[in-house]
Amino acid sequence: MKQLFLMATVLLTYSTANAQKVYSVNSENQANVRVYVVQTASTADLMVYKVKTENQAGANDGKWFFTKTENEAKKKIYFTTTESRADLKIYFVSTESQAGWKNSSKKQLLY
Repeated sequence: MKQLFLMATVLLTYSTANAQKVYSVNSENQANVRVYVVQTASTADLMVYKVKTENQAGANDGKWFFTKTENEAKKKIYFTTTESRADLKIYFVSTESQAGWKNSSKKQLLY
C-alpha cells in the first residue's frame, strides 16, 4: 500500500510539473517560446484548447491555462505576428477533445 501511495505521489508531481500553465509576455526577449497563431488547423504544430481553471491544464497535451501572473506559469510565451519568427505554430480549437500535438518534434518546447 505504501508503495502504491509513493507511485501515485510521483505521478501526480510529474503531471503537475508539466502542466501547461502559460503566461503571455509583451516582449520577445522575456519569452521561453515564440508562438504564432495560424488561421488553419492543417498548418499548426499544436492544437490548443484554453481551459478555464488551473487544474484543467494538461500535461503537455495542448490544454493551456493562462495564468494571471508570470510566477505562476510553467512557460512564458510571446505571440509573434510573424510566422517565420515563431518557434511554435498553434491553432485554437473549440473543444477539449481536439487539443493535441500535430508535430510531436516540437513537444520539447513546452517541457
